[in-house]
Amino acid sequence: MENAHNILNNIKRYVVLTTKDEDDFLSILKTRRIKKRQCIVQPGYICDHQTYVVAGALRAYFVNSSGVEHTLQFAIEDWFISDFNSYISRTPAFLFVEALENAVIQQIAYDDVEELCANNPVFERFFRLVAQKSFAYSQRRVLSNLGKSAEERFLEFQTLYPAIVQRVPQYALASYLGMSAEFLSKIRKRLVTKS
Repeated sequence: MENAHNILNNIKRYVVLTTKDEDDFLSILKTRRIKKRQCIVQPGYICDHQTYVVAGALRAYFVNSSGVEHTLQFAIEDWFISDFNSYISRTPAFLFVEALENAVIQQIAYDDVEELCANNPVFERFFRLVAQKSFAYSQRRVLSNLGKSAEERFLEFQTLYPAIVQRVPQYALASYLGMSAEFLSKIRKRLVTKS
């Protein structure tokens, strides 16, 4: 399969795969091209896929009752993205997952993953390890949001994810960091004048 090397290497960072494991995984993997601003998940519909980014940038966000967007996650090359609550609980999504750039993605469907895990226990371990890592990251993010100033949150994100800061629109980055785009602009200007 085209472009499968990267996703297999991602999985192999967590578990050892046999040739059969690889073949079984590749048999459920679907590659798609999506355009900038195209949504692959929308509120009200059950999210049936986990999505791996081969090329491009995506974000997961929700819109509150006042119409304000709140970005929960970004994904660039070699990252996974989804409305994981909808995917796992099989309930309607609350999130949009939108392409911020033209993108190439690979998707695995819920039912196929369940069958894969039943037949290949190594994937059960892989998905558990990834879920644990994701949960730990979410906890760190909550603590950062509660305990750090807006400027500290921006500097931390810029240090950890410089490629994302350069690629995503300022409004999306600001909503991820819990501030307005105007306030983020002021922080950036202040930091430039400091240096």
